[in-house]
Amino acid sequence: MRNSFVLLGVALAVMINHDVKAEPRGLRTFEETGRFKSANAVQAAVSLGPFVYAINSKQVSKYRRDTEQEVGVSQGEAFHLNSGLAWKGKILCAHSNYPNTPERSEVMVLDPMSMELTVWKDFGDYGGSLTWIVRRGNHWLCNFAKYGAVNSETFLVEFDNEFTEVQRWNYPPEVIEKLGTYSLSGGVWYHGRLLVTGHDAEEIYCLRIPKDGTELRFERVINVPFTGQGFALDVQGRGLVGISRARRQVIYLKEVVRFRR
Repeated sequence: MRNSFVLLGVALAVMINHDVKAEPRGLRTFEETGRFKSANAVQAAVSLGPFVYAINSKQVSKYRRDTEQEVGVSQGEAFHLNSGLAWKGKILCAHSNYPNTPERSEVMVLDPMSMELTVWKDFGDYGGSLTWIVRRGNHWLCNFAKYGAVNSETFLVEFDNEFTEVQRWNYPPEVIEKLGTYSLSGGVWYHGRLLVTGHDAEEIYCLRIPKDGTELRFERVINVPFTGQGFALDVQGRGLVGISRARRQVIYLKEVVRFRR
């Protein structure tokens, strides 16, 4: 019996520690550590190893982190690139034909060595414009945006590794009301939370994926120095990388945890 209580205590400790790792008692915030100019910092930024990439609608520029020197530009046709994800040594770019209709969405893949940009996954008309794709465990999370008067119909889809839809969610009104006529431009999966950005505001919206139900849960706003658009995890900088579209700048942020007293 005593051993049973010990095992139960260990199991509970593991569960509690898992929750703490997902979101500690302190609030996660971000502070700027640097920025540099890039003419292609229009849609998003993404980092991979010693390089960072600035994304505009039609091409991607590659820069050395240490010198900020441009060392490559993507080759291959694109219409409206939206964001980037570093995955298995490649850059996956959400791509759509926005603002054309019917909406068509793809994931394009950039080879960092050849800088060749090609189609990796074609969603066809999935009901919205793909603005970002990220990994959550061994599944994909993909955001399909709607704009204008129907932007509340923007939805998030979880796919398995074969891109079979597992489930989908809508966004809470607390987030939709901040978007104006635009939609959600960027997203990352970070410490058990979904962090998303709009089009212009210097804000990240922190969301939880519910165990039940079809609406994501709004937790809080995180103020940041980049202005919406696509952003990404920055493993080397231990934080995030985003852009200022207006100033054509790539911006690095580091994570700071502020503990409550």
